[in-house]
Amino acid sequence: MIDLGISKLALIGAVALIVIGPERLPKVARTVGALVGRAQRYISDVKAEVSREVELEELRKMRTEFEDAARDVERTIHKEVDEQAQAINEAFTGETPGGAGSGLEGGSGYVPSWTSAHKSHNGRKSWRVKQGAMPKWYKRQHNVRTWAQSGAARVKRHRPSSRPARSFFE
Repeated sequence: MIDLGISKLALIGAVALIVIGPERLPKVARTVGALVGRAQRYISDVKAEVSREVELEELRKMRTEFEDAARDVERTIHKEVDEQAQAINEAFTGETPGGAGSGLEGGSGYVPSWTSAHKSHNGRKSWRVKQGAMPKWYKRQHNVRTWAQSGAARVKRHRPSSRPARSFFE
């Protein structure tokens, strides 16, 4: 950077006073000050942008590392779950999976509950199965309807009577 001391600034000011003249010197000084301020703001903006880009690149690296770690954990969990399911099926059937009586090929072995016939075409449980799985005491406590009533019956039940009320003495 340029090293400007008091003596050098005084020399520059004296030369500017002689060259520019005393009547135009204040206007030129304001213009130079404004230009120097703009240059400083531009330099600080560029520095801030560079630092943001560096931080953003670091965050991207951290994100990819985190995603890789999450994928590794997910693979490990799926592998362990598959191994445990295989061990459970082997324990129930007494044979290895794929053998002659295994539960996986429709033999007489254990069929897990997630392969039940109560699923809809896309593999999810139907609404009726989910509703039936809720205990009746819970339904009563949370005011869940346990029986269905047709729309016409519901309207008739809640419609005020169309006949005028009779008195007891008529």
